[in-house]
Amino acid sequence: MDLKLLLIAIAPGLALAFGIYLTDRYDKEPVDLLLKVFILGCLSVIPTIVVEKFLSRFNVFSGIMWPLYTAFLVAGFTEEYFKRFVVLKSAFKSHHFNEKLDGIVYCTFSSLGFATVENVMYVVFRFASNPYIGIGRGILSVPAHMLFGVTMGYYLSLAKYCVQEESKCKEFLRKSLIVPVILHGIFDFILIANMPILMVLFIPYVLYLWKINLDKLNEYTKNSRDTFGRINNKRREEF
Repeated sequence: MDLKLLLIAIAPGLALAFGIYLTDRYDKEPVDLLLKVFILGCLSVIPTIVVEKFLSRFNVFSGIMWPLYTAFLVAGFTEEYFKRFVVLKSAFKSHHFNEKLDGIVYCTFSSLGFATVENVMYVVFRFASNPYIGIGRGILSVPAHMLFGVTMGYYLSLAKYCVQEESKCKEFLRKSLIVPVILHGIFDFILIANMPILMVLFIPYVLYLWKINLDKLNEYTKNSRDTFGRINNKRREEF
């Protein structure tokens, strides 16, 4: 195993996870729970591979339907389902999940755990002879997984803290899977279809992903600041 390629493969995921950890500055999540979610995200690659191989057997389509099926169902749905499953089973009901920003933190950690292992598989083993693959994936693919995780966490928090009618709360829960699948599917479809007209739209689409998800992250960061700012001010007044 090439150590340099391994470092290239794991560095983006670890760096982005650390960045998300620093963003959560008003009520930080426990490191042990974050590590648990990240590691489970890494392990979620295993069932994902099994299901993806199974679903790929049914991809008997031709033309544009082949990349659509692969991008949205085989990759998009399967990967986002298991990344979300990790959070639902490990952190969603934890008492540490006590504000909306936490949904984004835990979902991005699960997503980056998955993305890190996936990146190792591509960079170290599948395309070891081409180090530029690692650079390209570090710039585009790994951050994309994080951005899908931001969207997932955004809606998962809306579901957890929903005070509206039950149907609306269930809608948020469904959106925590459906919307990331759509965003992921579009990302993969553009690359898999390899159509010039779509490739022209790829960079604008990536910029769009950054814009909408940074807006979501900023919204919940401000919410965290306001919430714990009021709590700290109240504590100071009591003393």
